[in-house]
Amino acid sequence: MVSIRNLHFAYRRKAVFTGLSLDLKPGYIYGLLGQNGTGKSTLLRNMAGFLFPAKGSIEVLGFEPGKRHPDFLQKVFLVPEDFYLPSMRIDRWVRYQASFYTSFNREQFDRNIRDFDIPPDAVLDEISYGQQKKTLISFALAVGAPLLLMDEPTNGLDILSKSQFRKVIAGAVDENKCIVISTHQVRDLDNLIDRILFIEEGKILFDQDLETISRKLTFKLSSDAAEVAGSLYQEPSLKGHAVIVANTGEEDSRPDLEMLYKAIVLDGEKINAVFSAE
Repeated sequence: MVSIRNLHFAYRRKAVFTGLSLDLKPGYIYGLLGQNGTGKSTLLRNMAGFLFPAKGSIEVLGFEPGKRHPDFLQKVFLVPEDFYLPSMRIDRWVRYQASFYTSFNREQFDRNIRDFDIPPDAVLDEISYGQQKKTLISFALAVGAPLLLMDEPTNGLDILSKSQFRKVIAGAVDENKCIVISTHQVRDLDNLIDRILFIEEGKILFDQDLETISRKLTFKLSSDAAEVAGSLYQEPSLKGHAVIVANTGEEDSRPDLEMLYKAIVLDGEKINAVFSAE
C-alpha cells in the first residue's frame, strides 16, 4: 500500500530524513511512536503529498503523492494535529465536505459522532478543541479512504474520549484499510495497534508487530538481582524492577510500549538482536 525508498527530506538546512525506507501494508493499524520533533508529522505529510522529498521515492496505492492526482485524494486522508474548522453547524459542514469524497458514508459519520457524544447541530467554532478533533476524526473515518493518517489524534482528548477513540478506531479497520497513528503518548495506543514503528531523529529504530513482540520479549516486575542484571532493559519501580527479558519459556506478558520505546532509544542493539536471532 505504501512503499518509501531512500527518502531524503530537509527543512532548509535541517535534515529530517537521510535515506529512510519503509513499507506499510493494508489490514494493519500502525503506531508511529516517538518524541516530538523526531519526524513523525513530516513523514505523514510526505505520504499525504503535502511535502515533497528532496531525494528518493514514495508510492502510495500506485500514486506519487506529490502529484496530488484527484484519484489519489480520494484514497488518502490526513487528520493533522493542528487544524481549522469554520463557524458552521456540523451537519452543514459535513454536507459541503462530503461532496469531495465519492465513498463518504453519512451513516458511519452519524454513528461516530454519536459514539463521541457530539450533538450534530453543534456549531464547530463554539465547541471545545477536543470535540472539534472528535468531529474531524469521525469525518475522516467516514470518508472511506484506504489509507488514513492521523497525527497526534489523542491530543486534547480526556480519558473517556481516549477510550471512545480506541473503540471507534478498532471498529473501522478492515483487511483493505491501513491506519497510521502518530503519537508521542505511547500509552494511548495500548490494545489498539497491530504494529509499531519507533522513530527517532528521522530514523526508524524498530518495526515489529505486537504478536512477534509478545513472542520474543517478556515484560514483568522482578526482585531477582541476577535477572535484573541480565535483563535487556530495566528501570526501578515501587515493587522491585520493571524489566524486559528475552522470552525463552513461552511466557505470556503484555508489552509495555512506553518501556520498550525507552529501551530501544537507550540501547536498541540489545532488543533488535533478539528479533534478528533465529
